[in-house]
Amino acid sequence: MLRSSEFSNLPAEPNTFVGREADVDELLHLMRVSRAVTLCGAGGIGKTRLALRLATRVEPDHPDGVCLVELADLEKGELRGHVSSTLGIAGELAETIGGRRVLLLLDNCEPVIGECAELCQDLLGACPGLTVLATSREPLRVPGETVWRVPPLSVDGVESEAVRLFVARAGAARPGFELTDETWPLVVELCQALDGLPLAIELAAAMVRVLSVGQLVERLDDRFRLLAGGARTAPARHRTLRAAVDWSYRLLSPQERLLLRRTAAFRSFWTLDLAEGVCSGPGLPEEEVLPRLCDLVDKSLVAVDGEIAGQARYRLLETVREYALEQLADSGEEAELRRRHLKALAGLAAGFRRGLAPGVRTPWPVVERFINLLDGLKVEVGSACDWAIAIGLPETALSLLTDTRFLLIGSGSKLDMAERLDRLLALDAPQVRPGLRGQATILRGELAAAAGDLKPALRWARAGLELCRTADDPHGEAVALILLARLTGEQDNLDRALELAGRSGDLILESQAQGAKAGFGLYQGRLREARRAFEKVLSISEELDNHYGQTIGHIGLAQVARRSGDPATARRHYESGLRLMRGVDARQQIVRCLAGLGSVALDQGDLAEARARFTEALVLSRDAGLRAGIARRLEAWASLVTAEGDHRRAVLLAAAAVALRGRQPDARTEDVLRPARDRLGEAVVGVLWAEGRSMTADQAMACALDGALPDPPAEPVVPASQESRLTAREREIADLVSRGLSNRAIADELVISPATAARHVANILAKLGFSTRTQIAAWVIGSR
Repeated sequence: MLRSSEFSNLPAEPNTFVGREADVDELLHLMRVSRAVTLCGAGGIGKTRLALRLATRVEPDHPDGVCLVELADLEKGELRGHVSSTLGIAGELAETIGGRRVLLLLDNCEPVIGECAELCQDLLGACPGLTVLATSREPLRVPGETVWRVPPLSVDGVESEAVRLFVARAGAARPGFELTDETWPLVVELCQALDGLPLAIELAAAMVRVLSVGQLVERLDDRFRLLAGGARTAPARHRTLRAAVDWSYRLLSPQERLLLRRTAAFRSFWTLDLAEGVCSGPGLPEEEVLPRLCDLVDKSLVAVDGEIAGQARYRLLETVREYALEQLADSGEEAELRRRHLKALAGLAAGFRRGLAPGVRTPWPVVERFINLLDGLKVEVGSACDWAIAIGLPETALSLLTDTRFLLIGSGSKLDMAERLDRLLALDAPQVRPGLRGQATILRGELAAAAGDLKPALRWARAGLELCRTADDPHGEAVALILLARLTGEQDNLDRALELAGRSGDLILESQAQGAKAGFGLYQGRLREARRAFEKVLSISEELDNHYGQTIGHIGLAQVARRSGDPATARRHYESGLRLMRGVDARQQIVRCLAGLGSVALDQGDLAEARARFTEALVLSRDAGLRAGIARRLEAWASLVTAEGDHRRAVLLAAAAVALRGRQPDARTEDVLRPARDRLGEAVVGVLWAEGRSMTADQAMACALDGALPDPPAEPVVPASQESRLTAREREIADLVSRGLSNRAIADELVISPATAARHVANILAKLGFSTRTQIAAWVIGSR
């Protein structure tokens, strides 16, 4: 029989239970509706502690006993006898328990998982008052079982569960420990690096008795050696972080171990297709990858982390990955795994490029899946390129990058591929084909141009063009010519690019060339020409079902419409472009649509709509790491707050935008500063301008989004002159330009040489950011 009525052997909690309030509430509900609940999770995730807290809470609902049965050290065949002994039952278990209301807590079922499943099925079927609460790395798989995956502790800030746990345990290890303004960001970083794993956090917190928080963060690269100071009385598997993971690893089958260590080749996450391509091999046939992956998911060593492009994605907790990397290095197969990893990603990229080849009509949903998949894998792409650099074999990596060219120049990804391209191109690798090297060099120029680095962009464009011509690569030659045209304004290059595109039937290249042509027309005020070219871009892209190209066309037509005084048409085109791009992470184009809609709203005096659109555009630019985009959005914000009457903030934002872009102020800057001078005075605007130029990007964004003003400078600021203001002579010449006078007529009027007049006009154009005399005239008339 049972030891006694109301028997309970639950241990007292050794220290404060921290966090998991919502988890406990959810589990209490599950315990009321399910007789078999299994808490699943990786080693060290806190299954046992959570189960004990839960059992204590439901103890009143089980008046005939609550019994904890420890199973971690059992051998096969010992389960039933061990459970009987713990319960104090000499006879048959099911018959003795009978109808009593008992809670059986089976802790660490992994070593005898099959026997646990059989025992629970027998007892639950025969004992209607019995409830089973189990902890295990994998489900028991018995009828009626509710599996609850124990999540890591939240790590989303100073009040998160992980940080609270660290502080509580650190305070016990070093009395008086408290978070400070200096240490709390480090503790958050530490907890994030440890994946919110309670065991790892507790072991790290115990180390504050000898190390500072900063030292802990610095030494996390060797986390297994660092986190080796657990309590002597703890189970052996919990005394060190390595022991916890090693215990789980030893319980795996040989094929499961193979797959786990091979998945360490993935730096962030992977899909089933990638796992089958990279991880299959000796000892693990491709058809066995899915079953073993399911096993590792069930055992809580691999996490299913949502979906990407319609496919489930998988990842390892960083601690598990560090352990798996060690096993991979010891196996001697790491080099082969890295090679297969690079090859698999290059294969994906090649498939994307084939879908965009001349004559191919790939439906947009297929292209969209490629875009989303490859964009989601950008960390893997970077990791693969790093390995290619390390071993000095750049060819496959260069193919991978050039095949994803459209994504690299259009997504606004934070990942820095430019630096990796530099290192790949710098390798002395004669096996790299001249055409491939040429296309990679052109891509490097495109990335530089996107970042605003125009001189090196021009150098790379010319070098790439020469390589592609030598290799008789008309596609690369056309791409280089389009880039050169954008950088130099030499439209003859566009005519040659259009000729090459037409000869090869490459409609995407033709669309790009037409887009560059349209851009010139727009910049130079030739709106009819720009409209025709953007309409051609849109027509070609609609024929190809290319939503990205269609968006470029819509944005261009919106800009033409806005310049032509047609806000309704501008809004319609911006909204069309936005709808087309919402399904992919083409952030630069999404930002352009949002900013355009904000500008249209601002033109019409709808300040609330403008603020909403500019906010979304600025936040997206910040999250994508688009420095140039941030500066342009700050310019728009300066115009907005000017319209709202906040001239102080307008000057600060305009100055910050000019500093971030590294360019001279232009007419838009002057449109902000002129009313500010009228309201605040020249001296105040000069001080604000100096303060704004010294603001960081983060400070400027806080100023825009939250209204936060910079702290007063420690030293008095010398008022800064605003470079965009014209000198008295330049203002005089601008007035003459607005009257339609030529350079010679201006020279005659002012009794100066025509060359001097031309130089003054050039200075005016540079300071105001204009390209035509018509723009100078319009600005003069508008400022009167």
